Amino acid sequence: MDSEDLFGEDKPSASSELSPNAPLAARMRPRTLDEVVGQAHLLGEGKLLRRTLQADRLVSAIFYGPPGCGKTTLARLISRLSNAHFVAVNAVTSNVAELRKAIEDARRRASKQRTVLFVDEIHRFNKAQQDVLMPDVENGTIILVGATTHNPSFSVNGPLLSRSLLFELRPLEEADLIKLLKRAIADPERGYGHLKIRADEDALRHLVGMASGDARRALNSLEVAVLTTPKNEAGVIVIDLGAAEESCQRKVVYYDHDEDYHYDTISAFIKSVRGSDPDAAVYWLAKMLYAGEDPRFIVRRLLILASEDIGNADPQALVLASAGMHAVEFVGMPEAQIILGQLVTYLASCPKSNASYMAIGNALEDVKKEPAQEVPQHLRDTHYKGAARLGHGEGYLYPHDYPGNVVKQSYMPQSKQYYFPTENGFEKKFHDLLNRLRPQKPAK
Repeated sequence: MDSEDLFGEDKPSASSELSPNAPLAARMRPRTLDEVVGQAHLLGEGKLLRRTLQADRLVSAIFYGPPGCGKTTLARLISRLSNAHFVAVNAVTSNVAELRKAIEDARRRASKQRTVLFVDEIHRFNKAQQDVLMPDVENGTIILVGATTHNPSFSVNGPLLSRSLLFELRPLEEADLIKLLKRAIADPERGYGHLKIRADEDALRHLVGMASGDARRALNSLEVAVLTTPKNEAGVIVIDLGAAEESCQRKVVYYDHDEDYHYDTISAFIKSVRGSDPDAAVYWLAKMLYAGEDPRFIVRRLLILASEDIGNADPQALVLASAGMHAVEFVGMPEAQIILGQLVTYLASCPKSNASYMAIGNALEDVKKEPAQEVPQHLRDTHYKGAARLGHGEGYLYPHDYPGNVVKQSYMPQSKQYYFPTENGFEKKFHDLLNRLRPQKPAK
């Protein structure tokens, strides 16, 4: 599919490319770099992407970011600013035959003009389809521009990724989105400048807040507000907070359930609990639950954390996490969010220790790398006929026969310390007890 098919003729006015009935978000696409809002880390003065586009020195690139952050917009700008022939395909509907045709056309054109091949949703191409692009990206026959909402490190072939610049686009800030909405209201050519509209600041902030950094969603909500709000007696469309709330009744949180945003959010959640910040932890919990995350996945991670990061500093943490797991399974959503809220705030507020986690990790390392230690004769099993004749159990000292139920004897041939209890919370008792029981090491 050529750029003319997808974007129309390269004319100075976007309004001449699109029907007046096209969605507002399509009509308001930036026509120049200066009209782009946000992404200052890529498009600010002196930044790499701006310099590349202005100098017409584009190399293969992957644009990565959430919906509505400007990936396709940048592709459209490339079609305007680059002197290259522009071809666009969508990985959802395209196939290898279409790719081969585009590449063959690029080869015929190579002596006269470069070709930019824009692949939207490039993560939808499988490995074989991506491999088709490799030779011609490498020899410069095509300049590949891919767009994806998925982390390219996982969704784009390594060799293809290594031959492309990676540009991560970020969700738009509130100020950027408000600027975009005000531009749409004032623009007489592409927006609603031909109408009398008064949009309250709190209404705009609501539309922006519900968009979660997505320019397309913010403009769609504004469009609904304008088209569904009747004019007052003075012929003015007044978009107040009530009209804004009706125009976007439920906030949509972008959250993939098996890829980057999913893992980034659960990572922030676990690190907040580990870092003893119950406020941050409960926020990330709320975001996951709102987006429809499986509560069983969340509580499984909390079970691990209760041992890994709290351990014996508060032994009740594992008990409560286990109880929470069963309660969540039994009660189900939405009430299970109450149980998760209690569990998360408790675990985040607990004293922390990873001493048990480190102990088993270090012991496993020794088991894997060092010669295996044999069980000493006095610790071997004696509960079968003939054990005594083999000397099993001989010399074993039964701790309960001694004061304090403790007796000094060897429990492993080569003594080594793995568990180093902290002085945090309940674990301080273990710290003090083991300091008394363990042989004192000479001062260094």
